Amino acid sequence: MKILLTGGAGFIGSHTCVELCEAGHDPVIVDNYINSCPEAVRRIEQIVGRSVLCYEADVTDAAAMDRIFSENAFDCVIHFAGLKAVGESVSQPLRYYRNNLDSTLTLCETMQKHGVKRFVFSSSATVYGNQPQVPYREDMPSVGCTNPYGWTKFMIEKILEGQCTADPSWSVVLLRYFNPIGAHASGLIGEDPSGIPNNLMPFIAKVAVGELEKLSVFGNDYPTPDGTGVRDYIHVVDLAKGHVKACDYSAAHQGCEIINLGTGHGYSVLDLVNTFERVNGIKIPYVIAPRRPGDIAENYADPSKAKQLLGWTAEKNLEDMCRDTYRFQHNNPKGYQK
Repeated sequence: MKILLTGGAGFIGSHTCVELCEAGHDPVIVDNYINSCPEAVRRIEQIVGRSVLCYEADVTDAAAMDRIFSENAFDCVIHFAGLKAVGESVSQPLRYYRNNLDSTLTLCETMQKHGVKRFVFSSSATVYGNQPQVPYREDMPSVGCTNPYGWTKFMIEKILEGQCTADPSWSVVLLRYFNPIGAHASGLIGEDPSGIPNNLMPFIAKVAVGELEKLSVFGNDYPTPDGTGVRDYIHVVDLAKGHVKACDYSAAHQGCEIINLGTGHGYSVLDLVNTFERVNGIKIPYVIAPRRPGDIAENYADPSKAKQLLGWTAEKNLEDMCRDTYRFQHNNPKGYQK
């Protein structure tokens, strides 16, 4: 299949591009490099041993998207492109709503014009809100998102559900991610956040290589085994393979399907720190800081639907995630910038 990856040079997009190539598909990337850089594409090509067609363009640019679709006969689209920093979304809500919704609407309109009706969306477990129980199942109604980033994911899901209602021949798979971490085993591609990381594992990795002095653990008084927050961490390569399965599934599916991508296991902040130290032989200094507003004690996925519909289960464990993260960070202490 020829598959368009919007935001395909980003963290999850780059790993998905590799897995699509390994599975014999023909991915095409479109990226404006707001949250990524061209070096990631070069490294994808190094891993897979072939060139990958890549367009530098903004998905909100209707003329550019029309040209890309005119030059390629796409079978399916995976939509990763979007602004993604939770804190930034709180301080810049209009920018997030404008970018994330506009890019999706422009993409869907272009797909409709060119007769492409298979869509895999990069959604998030944030759409569940703070559920009163775990694990999180796809049939749980949202109890309200806690930030504009989460609301953009929720709204995009509703846009896509509405399109499937209007045209039942569309095939849409909404993949709700939990917490992607890790990196490709080659050490060539991984997560490369700009500035101080918003997420736990990139922060740990930057402390490990001396770029940051210490880790702040936000809260140690939650009702969890060690008092720190518990989350479902999934290796980015497992996540990428889930997208390959979703593309395959979309070929024989019509309508809109919500599917969790997670391991089904919860790990605490200190589980991550202790495992990272043990497998990499390096000390991670940390301090306990106050809880952050909006953080909850625990969430993790019920991944049984992914196994049933996609034939997918996560294969890598927390040790793999910690080892692969450090390999990429150690090899690339400044990320992709040489």
